[in-house]
Amino acid sequence: MMPSLFIAHGAPLLAIEKNEYTQFLQQLGQSLPRPKAIVLFSAHWESNAQKVSEVNQYDTIYDFGGFDPELYTIKYPAQGELEVSKEIQELFNKNGIPFEVDMKRGLDHGAWVVLRLLYPNADVPVIAMSVNPNLTPAEQYKIGKSLAALRADDVLIIGSGGTVHNLRAVSWGDDGSVHQWALEFDDWIAHHLHTWDTDSLFKYDTLAPNAEFAVPKFGNEHFVPLFYAMGAADDNRKAALIHRSYRYGNLSHSVWQFG
Repeated sequence: MMPSLFIAHGAPLLAIEKNEYTQFLQQLGQSLPRPKAIVLFSAHWESNAQKVSEVNQYDTIYDFGGFDPELYTIKYPAQGELEVSKEIQELFNKNGIPFEVDMKRGLDHGAWVVLRLLYPNADVPVIAMSVNPNLTPAEQYKIGKSLAALRADDVLIIGSGGTVHNLRAVSWGDDGSVHQWALEFDDWIAHHLHTWDTDSLFKYDTLAPNAEFAVPKFGNEHFVPLFYAMGAADDNRKAALIHRSYRYGNLSHSVWQFG
C-alpha cells in the first residue's frame, strides 16, 4: 500500500539549494516504492471548485518573482496520466464531490519544486489537483478520503504546502535559530496527528497555540493540503513525522507520512 504524504515545499530556492532538507527529499524519492502516478494537491493552485488536471504534458509555471535567475530556466516536463485522472473523477462522482476538469494548467512551484527533488527525471506521471482554503477541514479531509483507494493501485498522493507559513513573520537573515511560537504550534499539530485526533485538528485555528501566527488569517492555503493528504489515509490511520527542520526562523520543512 502506497502511503500519502504531506510535504512542505518551502521557498522556491529549494530547487537549486543543497541542504539537509533537499537531501532528505532526494533520499525519500529513492526509498519509496516507485509509484504508478502521483496525485498532488498544491497550495499554489487555489480554486473554489475542485480541479482535476487532464494534461498530456505540463508546462512549468514560475509563480514567484525576485529570485535567482537560474530558477526561471528550470523545466520539469512531467506527463499526465489520463487513466488515473478518469479514475479520480469516478471516485469524486461516487462520493458526491463536485469537480471541474482542467486541460491547460501547468505545474506551479508548489508542485515542481517537490517533484523535481523526489523524481528528478520527471518520469512519473502527475495529476495536479487544486485546493480550496474556503472549505472546512472536514470537507478537505473528505476529498482526500475519497481517493484512498488509489493508494492500493500504487498511486502516491501528496499534499504540498507548509504547517508554519507566514511570510510576514520570517527572518530572512537566518541565523539558524527557530522561533519558539513555531515550535509550539508544530508540536501541537504533531501530537494530534500522531493520535489521529481529527476533532481537535479540525479546530486547529482556535485550539492550537500560536495558530494566528503559524496559519495567518490572510492565508491558510499552505496548511490545508495537510488535510487532503491525511484524509487519503483514512483507511489506515497512522501518522509519522519523517522530517522536520526550519528556515528563516519559522518557515517549516515538515514531511508527514500517512498510512
